Amino acid sequence: MDRTERLHIAMFPWLAYGHTMPFLQVSKFLAQKGHRISYISTPKNISRLPKLPPHLSSNLSFVEFSLPHVHGLPPGVESTSEVPIDKVPYLKRAYDKLRDPLTDFLKNSNVNWIIHDFAPYWLPGIAAPLGVNLVFFSIFNASMFAFLGPPSALLGDRRKRPEDFTVVPEWIDYPCNNIAFKLHEMVNHQQCMDDDMSDFQRMGRLIQGCQFVTMRTCFEFERDAIKLLIKLYQKPVVPVGLLPPLLSLPSNEDNKWEAIKSWLDSQGEKSVLYIALGSEVNLSEESMHQLAFGIEKSNLPFIWVVRNRPVGEGQMNDIIPPGFEKRVSNRGLVLRDWAPQLQILAHSSVGGFLTHCGWSSIIEALKYGRALILFSGASSDQGLNARLLHGKKVGLEIERNEVDGSFTSDLVAATIRRVMVEPEGEVFRANAWAMREIFGNEDLSNNCLNEFTRFIEEFSTSACHY
Repeated sequence: MDRTERLHIAMFPWLAYGHTMPFLQVSKFLAQKGHRISYISTPKNISRLPKLPPHLSSNLSFVEFSLPHVHGLPPGVESTSEVPIDKVPYLKRAYDKLRDPLTDFLKNSNVNWIIHDFAPYWLPGIAAPLGVNLVFFSIFNASMFAFLGPPSALLGDRRKRPEDFTVVPEWIDYPCNNIAFKLHEMVNHQQCMDDDMSDFQRMGRLIQGCQFVTMRTCFEFERDAIKLLIKLYQKPVVPVGLLPPLLSLPSNEDNKWEAIKSWLDSQGEKSVLYIALGSEVNLSEESMHQLAFGIEKSNLPFIWVVRNRPVGEGQMNDIIPPGFEKRVSNRGLVLRDWAPQLQILAHSSVGGFLTHCGWSSIIEALKYGRALILFSGASSDQGLNARLLHGKKVGLEIERNEVDGSFTSDLVAATIRRVMVEPEGEVFRANAWAMREIFGNEDLSNNCLNEFTRFIEEFSTSACHY
């Protein structure tokens, strides 16, 4: 097979915006290299993706599969952002029912490769008989997978209780600054797992069944963890790069951005704290109030993106403490539900970011060298990311009760001030600023994507199978 032969590659992400977007970025890159891409998802998830540039439309097509109904999943739901965490297992069961339409598609479309996410544990069973190669693409980083361990650990029962995930496992062979879950994170995360097939079992089967693994990281940031994974998996791990998003203004939100930009322009350089906890973190009212009082006590200018939570049909519950906005109106903006995060982080007045520690948000912040106040959400990788970045001294974690996750407004205020303005926080500010060389480096990102593409092309030409 000629090195430049056009491959047909199917993309199959999990049903969450934080997954569909990185899969689209990789799809666009592969399409630019001349390969034919079929991006498979449900109608609603595809409709949320940005429109394709015209020059890619001949190589990249969207394939819509209707999401089958399962008992327990509210009608019309197609994404994790549309359901509370305890309903996510039903979404996984619906996703598993895409097995039959995907099998039919593969039988009739001459696909060479499927680049897939963590969930479709059944994929090796249908791909292998059809001669289709698999790449497990994790949108998470290598440190998380190093913590989770080899397939034998993912599929075994050595770690049964939440407490088992609160210690660094014995296979970690490099200094890792106590990267492990806190008990409250693990207890919460287990709510989103399907009892019949845990996320760990899904990943274990897919790592065993794929030709190679890729993840959203690079050797420059996580060399030790990637090298360990190659050893643990006994197969190639080829990072796809950090995939830093490109800065472009969403045209339908111009007016909103203009007002925010005008406010930011009036603030001092690196003086503003940006606060956003992602689209899927739901704090209790008590926690939201403690966070609000901590932000208030920090006495720093801020922009806070707040998602109101639904309380009933068409009703939203305002979870900000009464009187808060009035008291801080001279130095803070509270934005409801959506904000142009990348534009805000790119603005020179922003100095720090209080984050739920989702990997996409961290990549966006470190692309612009913003110091981090780490407040992990309860799902998947966020707790491990908080430990990783705390250990690398690009941010500081807000201290919380390990069992129930509670915290005080005083600790919030003290952590914000230390990272943003106090002399002993200079190390975090300097280290975060230096991270631009990795996280904001488009050449580095493209080199990783080129290497990943070359690996797929060369694997396809060889008789080498793992």
